Amino acid sequence: MTEENLDTQEMKAQLEEAHEHAAHAHHAGGDKARWTLHLSLSTAIIAVFAAIASLQSGAAESAALLSKNESILAQAKASDQWAYYQAKNIKMSLYEIQLETATNDDAIAKFRLKRDKYDRERQEIEHEARAHEKESEDRGKAGEEYFHHHHRFALAVTIFQVSIALAAIAALTRRRPLWMASMVIGLGGFFYFVKGFGFLGG
Repeated sequence: MTEENLDTQEMKAQLEEAHEHAAHAHHAGGDKARWTLHLSLSTAIIAVFAAIASLQSGAAESAALLSKNESILAQAKASDQWAYYQAKNIKMSLYEIQLETATNDDAIAKFRLKRDKYDRERQEIEHEARAHEKESEDRGKAGEEYFHHHHRFALAVTIFQVSIALAAIAALTRRRPLWMASMVIGLGGFFYFVKGFGFLGG
């Protein structure tokens, strides 16, 4: 899912239109003025949350891609180390074979030193390879988690946009139930907004 882009011009037009209706209703006075003012204010607040969610969605997506790239790089380093490990292992095996066939004490001592040296190097390389594999796994998991945050924020943006559009229609038609419906939908967006930060788990 790509980052949800907010059409700020369209949102601004919707808010200005709602504000004009609020001003017109205020001159008319009464209960209509109050609910239209509440409509304008609530729509503006939802627009702010939508903008924040859009920014967080983009940031989480970027962090996810970076973590995935770092995971791939660490896995490539691990593969290089395992290839190096195999080379050292082959050399160590050659000296073990020579040890079995050697009869000269000097040659046996020399082959044993070489075998032990390659065995030590092999163990160090294995340790590095496993460390790179662990890093790759950790980075991969972090990338997955960032993608989950991105999806939640992107979903919040979409829901907030639907809420804003319904509020604009409510302002144009002066239908309070439609505004109430837009607020309920906005609460759904807020749920995913909070979930995007990881506060609600899952």
